Amino acid sequence: MPELRKDPLIGRWVIIATERAKRPVDFIAERDAPLPTEGCPFCEGKETATPKEILAVRTNGNGSDSPGWSVRVVPSIKPVLRVEGQLNRRAKGMYDVMDGIGAHEIIIETPRHINNAADLPPEQIQAAFQAAIQRIADLERDARFRYILWFKNYGEIAGAGRVQHTRSQLIATPVTPLRVKEELTGARKYFDDKDRCIVCDLIAQEREAKARVVIDSEHVIALCPFAARFPFEIWMLPKRHSCDFGKMQPKELTDVARVFKQVLSRLKLVLNDPPYNALLHTAPLRNQRGKVGHWKTIEEDYHWHIELIPRLTRVAGFEWGSGFYINPTPPEESAKYLREAGL
Repeated sequence: MPELRKDPLIGRWVIIATERAKRPVDFIAERDAPLPTEGCPFCEGKETATPKEILAVRTNGNGSDSPGWSVRVVPSIKPVLRVEGQLNRRAKGMYDVMDGIGAHEIIIETPRHINNAADLPPEQIQAAFQAAIQRIADLERDARFRYILWFKNYGEIAGAGRVQHTRSQLIATPVTPLRVKEELTGARKYFDDKDRCIVCDLIAQEREAKARVVIDSEHVIALCPFAARFPFEIWMLPKRHSCDFGKMQPKELTDVARVFKQVLSRLKLVLNDPPYNALLHTAPLRNQRGKVGHWKTIEEDYHWHIELIPRLTRVAGFEWGSGFYINPTPPEESAKYLREAGL
């Protein structure tokens, strides 16, 4: 019998289609055609193939845009939004319009030609996350921006393109994304009702139930959410309550990097290296353009987290028309397969 499950954070309903239940072997990921290493603009020694770097982690004292780096951040050559100019917000009749102002940056996570971050050591993943934190801190000084989204695409079907070199991206936007607003509203409503963080309560319940937990480390829990939209969807949640990804303590950042690698390694093993999208939901920028009052309880009610979605199914007409998602693999089964992966 199919089961409808309601996401407690934003109220979204999901159909767990148990009669369509699928095991890992039932998912065959589309494979990307490999590109030769010589054509990769992100490898060490190809620094002139990218725009001038914004940030680089170096230990050898070399100058900018030269070899000797471990993590490098550059502007996107095809930016979704551009940093130059003013917002110029205006009306076109009943419609709201503004210029496409923002920032779009690429975090090159290793100088070596490695495609999947699962194959990086945890220390390298930690360095890439640290670079993201530094760039977020710099971008949030810009009064035009309200949100900065970190995300990672792996595999051509997930939007990574043909260049097979592990990287993540940052996009700063002049508005708060609708999906984040839905989470903010749900978190605030729960806090208003119960004077507690909904994600902290969720973590406590999932740790007790154990059925959907994949990894339970000292500072981070990785789990398949109760109302998972997609097979093998995973959320990584910090155990210490915080609304800001950038305010992690060093030991927490080390643990986040270690768990992130473990999660990617388990997905690679169980699902034969599937394409995926990873994305960070952290608090919006609160000190810009007179918006402080609107977020007066965010420190208490919002809880940052990373969502990871393997691209195993496709959204079709029913999903687009109804807003429901159909998940053919119950999250309890997904978690069990991943938890028992022999790493």
